[in-house]
Amino acid sequence: MTPQVRIPATYMRGGTSKGVFFRLEDLPERARTPGDARDRLFRRVIGSPDPYGAHIDGMGGATSSTSKCVIVSPGTRAGHDVDYLYGQIAIDSGAVDWSSNCGNLSTAVGAFAIQAGYVDPASAVDGRCTVRIWQANIGKTIVAHVPVADGRVVEMGEFELDGVAFPAAEIVLEFVDPADASDALFPTDNLVDTLPVAEEVMAGGTIRATLINAGVPTVFVEAEALGYTGAELREAINGDAGALARFEALRTAGAEAMGIVKTTRAPAIAFVASPIDHRTSSGREMPAGEVDLLVRALSMGKLHHAMMGTASVAIAAAAAVPGTLVNMAAGGGDRTSIRFGHPSGALRVGAEAHQANGQWIITKAVMSRSARVLMDGHVHVPADSF
Repeated sequence: MTPQVRIPATYMRGGTSKGVFFRLEDLPERARTPGDARDRLFRRVIGSPDPYGAHIDGMGGATSSTSKCVIVSPGTRAGHDVDYLYGQIAIDSGAVDWSSNCGNLSTAVGAFAIQAGYVDPASAVDGRCTVRIWQANIGKTIVAHVPVADGRVVEMGEFELDGVAFPAAEIVLEFVDPADASDALFPTDNLVDTLPVAEEVMAGGTIRATLINAGVPTVFVEAEALGYTGAELREAINGDAGALARFEALRTAGAEAMGIVKTTRAPAIAFVASPIDHRTSSGREMPAGEVDLLVRALSMGKLHHAMMGTASVAIAAAAAVPGTLVNMAAGGGDRTSIRFGHPSGALRVGAEAHQANGQWIITKAVMSRSARVLMDGHVHVPADSF
């Protein structure tokens, strides 16, 4: 008989995602370094690959928002409290993607760092503990402002996050210099590009797009060009195989224009529109005046139930630059913050943008999320699975 291995772990919600969090030192020794053993361990923890698409035999939730693992360890970079490494596990293939960040789970990293003993809550100022996080996947700094009281993380509060059923305490995140330093904010040097695509994808063989490199490389197109209003819910897109194939073709065209090697998850693709009265996935009627624009984004080939945190950074950055499709959908002009509508409701994000030597630069993107521990203890996996 093969015994099971018990590994200390914490199951956390961060923003509109959930994941299994580990301290690096708690992992089995052969999984403490990158490689096949770590990948196989995380696949087994989540329950992938799963031909049934249900993650019954693992901790995953069979969606792109819930098939995630996180490793946190003491900071190795000057001026940072912790290192944060994120793995996205594919449901069907079990592939583990280490190439990007999860902006939603970033919210939980600061709270986990305090609870794990990496950051002293006594360092809090005015009830908030500042945790400087090195996001090791993409080499970026994230600053989390986590509420604390009596030496403990405050998890409960009145902050409401659309896409999450219950209120919690607000955590403010700052994504510092969110654009990839190896490339320009706009890789093509254009605020709007005309992408060539096959006639069967788009009548006329072209589509306008804003290609931006912030948070996650993102291809923004106009909802109207696709025959959408921008208020579509998941069922309208995810149940349409033709629509998903078209989005993948557009995403691929954007990736080629940006010079990105084709992968299954980067760049992201999203469509934008000016606000209209619409209904959210919870059934709430949202008047057009409550948001500045509407945005829908796809994650792992499916329309996201709310909005990926990294895509929210891209939205904030694009909205801050006059002339992008995102900025124009929001009404144009100079903007330091916007409130955008997504399938589950709305979210306010902000960004600081300026020009230097003819290039647009985003120094910081800011958003509020919440996080809490759902369960902690040990996760069990067969000893021969990694």
